Amino acid sequence: MDRFIGVIGLICIIGIAVLFSENRKKINWRLVGTGLLLQIIFALLILKVPAGRAVFEWISNGITKLLDFTKEGSSFLFGPLLDTDKFGMIFALQVLPTIIFFSSLMSVLYHLGIVQVVVKVIAKGVSKALGTSGAETFSAVGNIFLGQTEAPLLVKPYIKNMTKSEICAIMVGGMATVAGGVMAG
Repeated sequence: MDRFIGVIGLICIIGIAVLFSENRKKINWRLVGTGLLLQIIFALLILKVPAGRAVFEWISNGITKLLDFTKEGSSFLFGPLLDTDKFGMIFALQVLPTIIFFSSLMSVLYHLGIVQVVVKVIAKGVSKALGTSGAETFSAVGNIFLGQTEAPLLVKPYIKNMTKSEICAIMVGGMATVAGGVMAG
């Protein structure tokens, strides 16, 4: 019975989503089924295939290392103020520098045209499988590695042209995921 608790949970969540849907006739059940199937495939790849796990750990470690540069810069600027034993958690000194650093990095990468290329590459694969937009998909993929605060910054220039559904998908994706760096920490 314990094995079916997850399935019962999925059915309940889908039922609640259908219940609160604005237009139940427009629900794309192919998208729902394909999304669930892809999640199962990724779960098996990460949990059961050592090479799959190694690839995802390598990607997560790289992104975590990138975000660790913020800690180094913050400790250089703020020094002993970052000591949580003496001063506790200071949001402005420990969280905001990460957001500012990542936002600046994304701005530079946008200016260089690198992010646009990555969005197109990811969008092609996932859009064929799920039929979702590139920006919406890229934000969802970013949530896996970056977290709910930084991932929407990936698609910041695209937000003004998004539909309500796409913006909702980005917000729900952020709330529904935990970044790999957070899980590792």
